[in-house]
Amino acid sequence: MRVLGVDPGLTRCGLGVVEGTPGKPPALVAVGVIRTPADLDVSKRLVLIEEELDEWIARHQPDAVAVERVFAQHNVRTVMGTAQASGVAMVVAARRGLPVALHTPSEVKAAVTGSGRADKEQVTTMVTRILKLSERPTPADAADALALAICQVWRGGVANKLQQAASSRANVEALAQAQSRLQVARLRAAVAAQQGKR
Repeated sequence: MRVLGVDPGLTRCGLGVVEGTPGKPPALVAVGVIRTPADLDVSKRLVLIEEELDEWIARHQPDAVAVERVFAQHNVRTVMGTAQASGVAMVVAARRGLPVALHTPSEVKAAVTGSGRADKEQVTTMVTRILKLSERPTPADAADALALAICQVWRGGVANKLQQAASSRANVEALAQAQSRLQVARLRAAVAAQQGKR
C-alpha cells in the first residue's frame, strides 16, 4: 500500500509518501514541502498547493491520501489556513478517485511513537528510525506528513482488512440465507406436489 501523507498548511504544506503493509516497517518513497509566499492572496496560495499536490499524486501514484484532521487551536487564523489547505488536499485526492483518511495529531503520534502526547522532536526521531533514514526529515511539516502516511499504512491497512473481512462474512451469510430459503421453497413445492397426487 502506498500512501501520501499531507500535513496541511498555507505557508508550509508537508508531503510524504511511504509504501508498506501493516505490521512491517514501511519504506520512504518521497518527502517534501509545498511553500507559498505569505504576501500572496490566499486564493492564489491555495491554487499553488492544489497544483503541486496534483503533480505529486500523478508522479507517485498513491493508493490513498492521509490528511491531518484539523482541530481547534487558540490561533483562529492559523486554523483557517490549515483547514483551507486540508480541504484542497481532500478535493485533489477525491478528484482522482483516491480514498482520503483523516487522522488527529494524537492518533498519528500514538501510531509512530506509542504516545499520543509525544512532541514534534519525538515524532521526527521515530519517523527517522521507522523509515531507516540517514538524515532527519526537515522541516517538521515534512516529518509530520511522513508520520501521517505511516499511520495510514499501519492503521488504515488493518482497518481495510477488517472491513473486507466483515464484508466477506456478510456476503457468505447472505448467500447461506438465500440457499436456505431456496431449499425451504423446494421442500414446500415437493410437499405440495405430493399432496396434489393424493
